Amino acid sequence: QVQLVESGGGLVQAGGSLTLSCPASGRTFSGHTLGWFRQAPGKEREFVTAISTSGRSTYYADSVKGRFTISRDNAKNTVYLQMNSLKPEDTAVYYCAVQRGLYSIISSRVHEYDDWGQGTQVTVSS
Repeated sequence: QVQLVESGGGLVQAGGSLTLSCPASGRTFSGHTLGWFRQAPGKEREFVTAISTSGRSTYYADSVKGRFTISRDNAKNTVYLQMNSLKPEDTAVYYCAVQRGLYSIISSRVHEYDDWGQGTQVTVSS
């Protein structure tokens, strides 16, 4: 069982930046697509971005495209999320997750991710 621990969240003013990190332990995830999701109060968990096993392919939700960047370091078993030009509507708990299956095509569907971190709070003030 892999354990994921997100960090890097916090309070930031609109227009600011944050970088989230998510190291994994328990097993390697180099053969899995990795994703970031978020959940705001009273809303369903939504897809933010995902990255392929090699890191060459990425996919972003329209709401974050051009502002957020996902990356991974397979040697460190870690996935990152660089968030720039943050907006109040980006406020949410952010989760990293491991997609089911080896070398799978990137999916934005929550139910296709098996392993989840505990989440880190990101709050953007206006």
